[in-house]
Amino acid sequence: MINKVKLARLEKSLTQSELAELTNVTRQTIGLIEKGQYNPSLKLCLDIAQVLNKTLDDLFWEVGS
Repeated sequence: MINKVKLARLEKSLTQSELAELTNVTRQTIGLIEKGQYNPSLKLCLDIAQVLNKTLDDLFWEVGS
């Protein structure tokens, strides 16, 4: 899964720890999501998108795939 979570997080000037706290997961989970090494649940994807003020497509969909 391609994701743009790190880019969106940095645009909001949030650390991994801050995003983790806002989405009730660990910093390690956010790090793994950003590296593409963890597939988050739909609920977590929605929580991340809401905090980052993005759509699921913005964060997790690659155009042309």
